[in-house]
Amino acid sequence: MSVRRFAASLAAASSFALAFPISTASAAPLSACGNIDVKANAHCNVYVDADCNAQCTPVNVTAACQAKGQVSCDGQCTAEIDASCSGSCEADCTGRCTANPGSLDCNADCSGSCNADCEAECSGQASNGQASADCKAHCKGNCSAKCEASCQGTPPSVDCNTKCHASCQGSCKAKATASCEVSCQGNLQAQCKADVEGGCKVRCSDPKGALFCDGQFVDTGNNLQNCIDALYAELNIKVQTTASASCEGNECSAEAKASVTGCSTNAGSNQATFTPALVALGAIGVVAARRRRKS
Repeated sequence: MSVRRFAASLAAASSFALAFPISTASAAPLSACGNIDVKANAHCNVYVDADCNAQCTPVNVTAACQAKGQVSCDGQCTAEIDASCSGSCEADCTGRCTANPGSLDCNADCSGSCNADCEAECSGQASNGQASADCKAHCKGNCSAKCEASCQGTPPSVDCNTKCHASCQGSCKAKATASCEVSCQGNLQAQCKADVEGGCKVRCSDPKGALFCDGQFVDTGNNLQNCIDALYAELNIKVQTTASASCEGNECSAEAKASVTGCSTNAGSNQATFTPALVALGAIGVVAARRRRKS
């Protein structure tokens, strides 16, 4: 195949990828991305090789360990919801909701109330910066999990009583289990960070690379593309890729690099999700062109 014909084929393949998203996942980003709590405005990057290994530090695997700790500790930390918490919470929530019907989002309302409780939960560790930060991270991770579980399936169109009941069930359950969750997850952190840091470096050695969101390693296992698909499908996070190739003498090598940039898009807009295979195809085109020039 001539270089000109190959370039035309590459352009056609690229146009197809731009016109149609390769795939979208129906699963929520939390489950597709190792249960990590990825925010809608997150900035995510796929790193490879040395650049990737440099990102695999204990501080950059904290979120992955919090996600793993939440799953592990959730079954151990159970408690009855305090009726006074639920009652006062629902009264306050309903008042705010009815004042502006349709404006209240169950998950956001639940998390806002719950995260405020975490300040009180961790106030005793204020003198120890790292311990206080870890405590708040564990507590807020518990809030996120409990609120998401309680608010799941509660659309914005339902009445205030329904939304507020779900919101308060989540925040009050998180409040009741906060102390247990903070202690349980804290006990798992040291070993988890060592294990996940090692797993991070393993992912870096994979040609597909490892994903980091807001600097935190996302433990996607062998499902990097599933996570990227879910980030786009659920959070409208765009995916961009670049490729580079280099030649020395008669030997050529291609290196694919990908980056995921956190950008919110309008619902319903089309955005292509580029795969490492497409990146490699682009790199081959560069190599072919260079060889043609040398011949």
